[in-house]
Amino acid sequence: MALFEQRDLHLVKKGLCLSVLVMGEQPEGPFRPDSDLADMKDLLDRLLRSDKELGLYMRSAHLILKGSPG
Repeated sequence: MALFEQRDLHLVKKGLCLSVLVMGEQPEGPFRPDSDLADMKDLLDRLLRSDKELGLYMRSAHLILKGSPG
């Protein structure tokens, strides 16, 4: 498994939050990747140190996708 540090780890966290946000907004049905979504959320729980850090990354994801902090 790859080891991510510093900037690389920051980008992985941000990419996961963006993915979680996009997948979570898809309508439920056969094409919604629920298992991927659950796995990404689990990975975020292991990578992030606190709920506050999660909030900051999710805010950033909202800003990127919607132009507002959500």
